[in-house]
Amino acid sequence: MSKDSYQVIARRWRPKQFSELVGQDHVVRTLGNAINLGRIAHAYLFVGPRGTGKTSSARLFAKSLNWENGPSLEVPEDSEIGQSIMDGRCLDVIEIDGASNNSVEQVRDLRDECQYAPSQCRYKIYVIDEVHMLSQQAFNALLKTLEEPPPHVKFVFATTESHKVLPTIVSRCQRFEFRSIPAPLIVGKLAEICEVENIEVEENALHAIARMAMGGMRDAQSILDQMISFCGKSIKQADVLEVYGLASSEQISNLETSVLSGDYDLILKITDEFSQNGLDFYRALLDLSEHFRSRLVHSLNSSDQPVSPEQIARILDELREGETLVRSGLSEKANFEVTLFRAVEAGRTRSIDQVIRKISQIIPQESKKKTKLTSLPPTSSPNLPNDPKNLGLETLFDESPKNKAEFKEEELVVPVVSNQKTSTASAQIEGLEEILGNAPNSTEPTNEDSQPPLQTTNPEKIRSRIESLPAAVRKVVDDKFHGEYFAIERIDQSKLI
Repeated sequence: MSKDSYQVIARRWRPKQFSELVGQDHVVRTLGNAINLGRIAHAYLFVGPRGTGKTSSARLFAKSLNWENGPSLEVPEDSEIGQSIMDGRCLDVIEIDGASNNSVEQVRDLRDECQYAPSQCRYKIYVIDEVHMLSQQAFNALLKTLEEPPPHVKFVFATTESHKVLPTIVSRCQRFEFRSIPAPLIVGKLAEICEVENIEVEENALHAIARMAMGGMRDAQSILDQMISFCGKSIKQADVLEVYGLASSEQISNLETSVLSGDYDLILKITDEFSQNGLDFYRALLDLSEHFRSRLVHSLNSSDQPVSPEQIARILDELREGETLVRSGLSEKANFEVTLFRAVEAGRTRSIDQVIRKISQIIPQESKKKTKLTSLPPTSSPNLPNDPKNLGLETLFDESPKNKAEFKEEELVVPVVSNQKTSTASAQIEGLEEILGNAPNSTEPTNEDSQPPLQTTNPEKIRSRIESLPAAVRKVVDDKFHGEYFAIERIDQSKLI
């Protein structure tokens, strides 16, 4: 092949049969059945990312419909009409660029030309690429012809942005979704090309190229063509990383570890290394997101992971928001660092459910069983001084050995009111109500009375309240409602009335 007639790999390896179309089996099957059953529609809309085979499928479909012995899904290579269609020389297969032919006048000319019969083929086929670039007036001028075209006319529209196509156009077409091609299929096709072209290439290099192509076969073939020009007959992974400024898998793994561990110094060190080597921060962020996605899938299938799926999901949210910031911000490096710092904080946060589960583990439910309830026999009332003035707060907090009770650490004794004197207590309570009803209020209520008990720290106020109670009331309370309590922990006097 001479230097003047060189064709790039993407053109030389364009599919010539539907069997060579990679990753679009659902499209091939549907179009093949339509041809075999004679159910050929008048308009088709091919939608999908760039480099997935939309225009190539349109040409193959036109070749299948116009083959001399067809229609047939597979057309021999020696077909004259098929070869002219693939080369763009057929007069009855018209390819139109929607970006440069988007005016209403040009669409009206197309509408007038549709009325003429094909010159050499069975059908006159119009392939309009990037159809979403047509103006609204041009779409409206095409509506009537698209709804009721002549029997010898077929339309094939291709677009990467289907949401920009008018719904009235979409409803008149059969829509085919072209999907992004998986990386393993791209790697397999590139390996086949390298074998035919006598190119030695590392498998890791092919994976790096497929990762950069992001599901587009044409992009992958263009990158491979450029790498052949750079490396010659031998392509290594390091060459691909150097040419396109990609981070290695080891660098991305170190970055992932620094985010999970919260090592800000390591994050800054790796970022400086990226900047000095001229690496693509946006591409590194995409690779880091892919690493965390793989970790998320692994954590869902395994329960012994140190990082929960919820934490990884929050980190992925921060990385996704950072993609726009890194790509459109003024400083890629600064925005890259900020995104990673936010991802660290997102990984540290815990949801409410996690906090509750953690507390439940610290304080197990079995601790409630350690409290043992026992019934105490009725005891005589304690000998309290009749004079309330002698009832000082110091007595309550006396820590002398004579006032301390011995108890087991695992057993807490809780007093229970005995039922032996229920009738007597009821009678005395009725008398208590009568006494309280006739007792005068010795002190007027103040604002301080409405404070919570723990906030009332004035002992004199407490003593005055005790003194205001009638002796009979204190007697009933002491006899029937007084209990002995022992604290497991030392009581803070400032927090007890």
